[in-house]
Amino acid sequence: MASPLRDSGIPRWVFAPAAVGALFIVLPLVAIASRVEWSQFFTLISSDSSTAALKLSLRTSAMSTLLCVVLGVPMALVLARTTFRGQVLLRSFVLLPLVLPPVVGGIALLYTFGRKGLLGQTLDVLGLQIAFSTTAVVIAQTFVALPFMVVSLEGTLRTTGERYEVVAATLGARPTAVLRRVTLPLVLPGLTAGAVLSFARALGEFGATITFAGSLEGVTRTLPLEIYLQRETDPDAAVALSLVLVVVAVLVIGLVRGSRSTPL
Repeated sequence: MASPLRDSGIPRWVFAPAAVGALFIVLPLVAIASRVEWSQFFTLISSDSSTAALKLSLRTSAMSTLLCVVLGVPMALVLARTTFRGQVLLRSFVLLPLVLPPVVGGIALLYTFGRKGLLGQTLDVLGLQIAFSTTAVVIAQTFVALPFMVVSLEGTLRTTGERYEVVAATLGARPTAVLRRVTLPLVLPGLTAGAVLSFARALGEFGATITFAGSLEGVTRTLPLEIYLQRETDPDAAVALSLVLVVVAVLVIGLVRGSRSTPL
Protein backbone atom coordinates (compact mmCIF):
# COMPACT_ATOMS: atom_id res chain seq x y z
CA MET A 1 0.00 0.00 0.00
CA ALA A 2 1.43 3.34 -1.03
CA SER A 3 2.31 5.90 1.62
CA PRO A 4 -0.19 8.79 1.92
CA LEU A 5 2.74 11.21 1.94
CA ARG A 6 4.05 9.78 -1.33
CA ASP A 7 0.61 9.77 -2.95
CA SER A 8 0.10 13.43 -2.08
CA GLY A 9 2.89 14.48 -4.43
CA ILE A 10 4.32 16.82 -1.79
CA PRO A 11 8.04 16.54 -0.92
CA ARG A 12 8.55 15.10 2.55
CA TRP A 13 10.64 18.08 3.70
CA VAL A 14 7.59 20.35 3.31
CA PHE A 15 5.90 18.70 6.30
CA ALA A 16 8.58 19.93 8.73
CA PRO A 17 8.00 23.70 8.23
CA ALA A 18 4.27 22.97 7.94
CA ALA A 19 4.34 21.37 11.40
CA VAL A 20 6.32 24.32 12.78
CA GLY A 21 3.74 26.71 11.34
CA ALA A 22 0.89 24.73 12.87
CA LEU A 23 2.61 24.74 16.26
CA PHE A 24 3.19 28.48 15.92
CA ILE A 25 -0.59 28.94 15.75
CA VAL A 26 -1.70 26.22 18.16
CA LEU A 27 0.78 26.66 21.03
CA PRO A 28 -0.37 30.17 22.04
CA LEU A 29 -3.94 28.88 22.19
CA VAL A 30 -2.82 25.97 24.33
CA ALA A 31 -0.97 28.45 26.54
CA ILE A 32 -4.19 30.41 27.08
CA ALA A 33 -6.10 27.27 28.02
CA SER A 34 -3.35 26.22 30.41
CA ARG A 35 -3.54 29.54 32.29
CA VAL A 36 -7.29 29.48 32.85
CA GLU A 37 -8.44 29.05 36.44
CA TRP A 38 -11.01 26.40 35.57
CA SER A 39 -12.42 26.21 39.09
CA GLN A 40 -13.38 29.90 38.82
CA PHE A 41 -13.99 30.06 35.07
CA PHE A 42 -17.72 30.81 35.11
CA THR A 43 -17.27 33.27 37.95
CA LEU A 44 -14.59 35.12 36.02
CA ILE A 45 -16.63 35.45 32.84
CA SER A 46 -19.93 36.26 34.54
CA SER A 47 -19.02 39.47 36.35
CA ASP A 48 -21.28 42.45 35.66
CA SER A 49 -18.74 44.24 33.48
CA SER A 50 -17.86 41.09 31.52
CA THR A 51 -21.50 40.20 30.93
CA ALA A 52 -22.30 43.73 29.81
CA ALA A 53 -19.32 43.72 27.44
CA LEU A 54 -20.30 40.34 25.96
CA LYS A 55 -23.92 41.39 25.42
CA LEU A 56 -22.82 44.65 23.82
CA SER A 57 -20.37 42.84 21.55
CA LEU A 58 -22.98 40.34 20.39
CA ARG A 59 -25.58 43.06 19.80
CA THR A 60 -23.30 45.44 17.90
CA SER A 61 -21.68 42.62 15.93
CA ALA A 62 -25.10 41.42 14.79
CA MET A 63 -26.03 44.95 13.72
CA SER A 64 -22.76 45.49 11.88
CA THR A 65 -23.16 42.11 10.14
CA LEU A 66 -26.58 43.21 8.92
CA LEU A 67 -25.02 46.40 7.57
CA CYS A 68 -22.29 44.36 5.89
CA VAL A 69 -24.96 42.30 4.12
CA VAL A 70 -27.00 45.34 3.08
CA LEU A 71 -23.96 47.22 1.77
CA GLY A 72 -21.63 44.38 0.84
CA VAL A 73 -23.95 42.39 -1.43
CA PRO A 74 -24.54 45.30 -3.85
CA MET A 75 -20.83 46.17 -3.79
CA ALA A 76 -19.83 42.58 -4.61
CA LEU A 77 -22.40 42.44 -7.42
CA VAL A 78 -21.10 45.64 -8.96
CA LEU A 79 -17.47 44.53 -8.74
CA ALA A 80 -18.15 41.01 -10.04
CA ARG A 81 -20.76 41.65 -12.73
CA THR A 82 -19.76 45.01 -14.24
CA THR A 83 -16.72 46.61 -15.82
CA PHE A 84 -16.03 50.33 -15.60
CA ARG A 85 -13.17 52.79 -15.51
CA GLY A 86 -11.56 52.99 -12.08
CA GLN A 87 -12.88 49.59 -10.99
CA VAL A 88 -9.45 48.37 -9.90
CA LEU A 89 -8.94 51.50 -7.82
CA LEU A 90 -12.39 51.13 -6.26
CA ARG A 91 -11.68 47.50 -5.35
CA SER A 92 -8.42 48.59 -3.73
CA PHE A 93 -10.24 51.12 -1.56
CA VAL A 94 -12.91 48.56 -0.64
CA LEU A 95 -10.24 46.11 0.50
CA LEU A 96 -8.14 48.76 2.25
CA PRO A 97 -9.52 48.05 5.76
CA LEU A 98 -8.11 44.51 5.47
CA VAL A 99 -4.55 45.86 5.56
CA LEU A 100 -5.07 49.21 7.27
CA PRO A 101 -4.20 49.29 10.99
CA PRO A 102 -7.55 49.44 12.82
CA VAL A 103 -6.46 52.45 14.86
CA VAL A 104 -5.92 54.36 11.60
CA GLY A 105 -9.41 53.38 10.56
CA GLY A 106 -10.69 54.69 13.88
CA ILE A 107 -8.96 58.02 13.34
CA ALA A 108 -10.42 58.23 9.84
CA LEU A 109 -13.91 57.58 11.20
CA LEU A 110 -13.38 60.12 13.96
CA TYR A 111 -12.47 62.81 11.44
CA THR A 112 -15.50 61.84 9.38
CA PHE A 113 -18.24 61.44 12.00
CA GLY A 114 -16.72 63.27 14.99
CA ARG A 115 -18.17 66.60 16.15
CA LYS A 116 -15.59 68.48 14.08
CA GLY A 117 -15.39 65.88 11.34
CA LEU A 118 -16.26 66.04 7.66
CA LEU A 119 -19.86 64.94 8.23
CA GLY A 120 -19.91 65.29 11.99
CA GLN A 121 -20.32 69.05 11.96
CA THR A 122 -23.53 68.77 9.94
CA LEU A 123 -24.78 65.91 12.06
CA ASP A 124 -24.03 67.89 15.23
CA VAL A 125 -26.17 70.77 13.97
CA LEU A 126 -28.99 68.25 13.49
CA GLY A 127 -28.51 67.05 17.06
CA LEU A 128 -26.86 63.75 16.09
CA GLN A 129 -23.64 62.83 17.89
CA ILE A 130 -22.15 59.57 16.63
CA ALA A 131 -18.62 59.46 18.02
CA PHE A 132 -18.22 57.77 21.42
CA SER A 133 -21.63 56.13 21.26
CA THR A 134 -22.97 52.64 20.60
CA THR A 135 -23.64 53.73 17.03
CA ALA A 136 -19.93 54.50 16.70
CA VAL A 137 -19.15 50.92 17.77
CA VAL A 138 -21.39 49.56 15.01
CA ILE A 139 -19.83 51.88 12.42
CA ALA A 140 -16.29 50.94 13.47
CA GLN A 141 -17.08 47.23 13.34
CA THR A 142 -18.75 47.59 9.95
CA PHE A 143 -15.78 49.52 8.57
CA VAL A 144 -13.34 46.70 9.34
CA ALA A 145 -15.72 43.80 8.61
CA LEU A 146 -17.29 44.92 5.33
CA PRO A 147 -14.36 43.80 3.11
CA PHE A 148 -14.79 40.22 4.33
CA MET A 149 -18.33 40.18 2.95
CA VAL A 150 -17.28 41.76 -0.36
CA VAL A 151 -14.29 39.45 -0.89
CA SER A 152 -16.19 36.29 -0.03
CA LEU A 153 -19.24 37.08 -2.16
CA GLU A 154 -17.34 38.52 -5.12
CA GLY A 155 -15.22 35.36 -5.30
CA THR A 156 -18.33 33.19 -5.24
CA LEU A 157 -20.00 35.30 -7.94
CA ARG A 158 -16.99 34.97 -10.23
CA THR A 159 -16.81 31.22 -9.61
CA THR A 160 -20.48 30.55 -10.42
CA GLY A 161 -20.34 32.60 -13.60
CA GLU A 162 -23.28 34.21 -15.38
CA ARG A 163 -24.70 31.41 -17.55
CA TYR A 164 -27.80 30.77 -15.43
CA GLU A 165 -28.51 34.47 -15.15
CA VAL A 166 -28.20 34.86 -18.93
CA VAL A 167 -30.63 32.01 -19.49
CA ALA A 168 -33.14 33.53 -17.06
CA ALA A 169 -32.82 36.92 -18.75
CA THR A 170 -33.39 35.42 -22.21
CA LEU A 171 -36.58 33.82 -20.86
CA GLY A 172 -37.89 37.25 -20.00
CA ALA A 173 -37.05 37.55 -16.30
CA ARG A 174 -36.43 41.08 -15.10
CA PRO A 175 -33.04 41.92 -13.51
CA THR A 176 -34.50 42.09 -10.00
CA ALA A 177 -36.21 38.73 -10.46
CA VAL A 178 -32.97 37.21 -11.78
CA LEU A 179 -31.12 38.54 -8.77
CA ARG A 180 -33.69 37.25 -6.30
CA ARG A 181 -34.48 33.87 -7.83
CA VAL A 182 -31.23 32.89 -9.56
CA THR A 183 -28.17 34.83 -8.42
CA LEU A 184 -28.69 34.94 -4.66
CA PRO A 185 -29.65 31.25 -4.30
CA LEU A 186 -26.57 30.27 -6.30
CA VAL A 187 -24.19 32.33 -4.17
CA LEU A 188 -25.88 31.63 -0.83
CA PRO A 189 -22.86 29.65 0.52
CA GLY A 190 -20.55 32.58 -0.21
CA LEU A 191 -23.05 35.02 1.24
CA THR A 192 -23.35 32.94 4.41
CA ALA A 193 -19.59 32.60 4.73
CA GLY A 194 -19.13 36.34 4.25
CA ALA A 195 -21.75 37.12 6.88
CA VAL A 196 -20.19 34.74 9.41
CA LEU A 197 -16.69 36.07 8.78
CA SER A 198 -17.97 39.64 9.07
CA PHE A 199 -19.59 38.79 12.40
CA ALA A 200 -16.36 37.23 13.67
CA ARG A 201 -14.27 40.22 12.59
CA ALA A 202 -16.74 42.63 14.19
CA LEU A 203 -16.77 40.62 17.41
CA GLY A 204 -12.99 40.82 17.69
CA GLU A 205 -12.61 44.47 16.67
CA PHE A 206 -10.53 46.59 19.05
CA GLY A 207 -8.40 49.36 17.53
CA ALA A 208 -10.99 51.27 15.51
CA THR A 209 -13.56 50.88 18.27
CA ILE A 210 -11.48 52.30 21.10
CA THR A 211 -10.28 55.17 18.89
CA PHE A 212 -13.67 56.14 17.51
CA ALA A 213 -16.06 54.99 20.25
CA GLY A 214 -13.99 55.00 23.43
CA SER A 215 -14.54 52.61 26.34
CA LEU A 216 -17.67 53.42 28.32
CA GLU A 217 -19.08 50.44 30.20
CA GLY A 218 -22.42 49.32 28.84
CA VAL A 219 -22.25 51.81 25.97
CA THR A 220 -19.05 51.29 23.96
CA ARG A 221 -16.93 48.82 25.95
CA THR A 222 -17.03 45.64 23.89
CA LEU A 223 -15.51 42.33 24.95
CA PRO A 224 -12.05 42.94 23.40
CA LEU A 225 -11.88 46.28 25.25
CA GLU A 226 -12.98 44.58 28.47
CA ILE A 227 -10.21 41.98 28.05
CA TYR A 228 -7.65 44.74 27.57
CA LEU A 229 -8.75 46.53 30.74
CA GLN A 230 -9.01 43.32 32.77
CA ARG A 231 -5.45 42.43 31.78
CA GLU A 232 -4.20 45.19 34.07
CA THR A 233 -6.55 44.65 37.01
CA ASP A 234 -7.57 40.97 36.86
CA PRO A 235 -5.33 38.83 34.60
CA ASP A 236 -7.30 35.65 35.39
CA ALA A 237 -10.51 37.24 34.10
CA ALA A 238 -8.70 38.49 31.00
CA VAL A 239 -7.47 34.98 30.23
CA ALA A 240 -10.91 33.47 30.77
CA LEU A 241 -12.57 36.05 28.52
CA SER A 242 -9.87 35.52 25.90
CA LEU A 243 -10.70 31.84 25.87
CA VAL A 244 -14.35 32.72 25.28
CA LEU A 245 -13.37 34.66 22.15
CA VAL A 246 -11.18 31.75 21.01
CA VAL A 247 -14.10 29.35 21.35
CA VAL A 248 -16.37 31.72 19.42
CA ALA A 249 -13.74 32.00 16.67
CA VAL A 250 -13.48 28.21 16.39
CA LEU A 251 -17.26 27.94 16.11
CA VAL A 252 -17.26 30.63 13.42
CA ILE A 253 -14.63 28.79 11.39
CA GLY A 254 -16.70 25.62 11.68
CA LEU A 255 -19.78 27.46 10.41
CA VAL A 256 -17.85 28.91 7.47
CA ARG A 257 -16.45 25.51 6.50
CA GLY A 258 -19.90 23.97 6.81
CA SER A 259 -21.38 26.60 4.49
CA ARG A 260 -18.90 25.83 1.70
CA SER A 261 -18.74 22.79 -0.53
CA THR A 262 -14.94 22.84 -0.46
CA PRO A 263 -12.56 23.40 2.47
CA LEU A 264 -11.27 26.87 3.15
